Amino acid sequence: MAHPAQHEHHEHADRQQAAHEHHGHDEQHGHDGHHGRDHGGHHDHRAHGGHHQGHGGGGADWRTAAQATLHCLTGCAIGEILGMVLGTAFGLHNGATVVLSILLAFVFGYALTMRGVLKAGLDVGAAVKVALAADTVSILVMELIDNTVMVTVPGAMDAGLGDLLFWVALAGSLALAFALTVPVNKWMIGRGRGHAVVHAYHQH
Repeated sequence: MAHPAQHEHHEHADRQQAAHEHHGHDEQHGHDGHHGRDHGGHHDHRAHGGHHQGHGGGGADWRTAAQATLHCLTGCAIGEILGMVLGTAFGLHNGATVVLSILLAFVFGYALTMRGVLKAGLDVGAAVKVALAADTVSILVMELIDNTVMVTVPGAMDAGLGDLLFWVALAGSLALAFALTVPVNKWMIGRGRGHAVVHAYHQH
């Protein structure tokens, strides 16, 4: 027959062991829950990172590409019109007028971009590099299309500034150049090139 003191001692030990096992189970559950939350946090972080990656490398939208192309179109139009005016004023032949118009289109296209980045605080040297990287391909494509149309349309280059044919041909050539250059800018911006280099300096 067991002594009462021994019986109470065994019951007390059993209660301690049960309490210890229960406490250990709670700790394990809490630990697992912590891991679950961590796992979820990491999952959310990866998803958030993927979201940013999609914005950075998933390609530009058409609106951004159209705005970049419109920017180039403005410089090209100013250069084209001024080149035609000067070519007519100085009596230049068609080839010289086209060359002058292309040169002025690049000058004004670069100047518009430089004006924006200079306001953002860049020095002249850095602004020139940004403009060259942002606009060269876009203006080149636009000028190639634009002048090809102007030379191809019968009588357009020989028409004076007061002739409707000149302005209709010029408007049509610029519109076609814009339409065909937008996809080029979209492709370049989506890969961090072209006008993508300007966006970092824009102040919104």
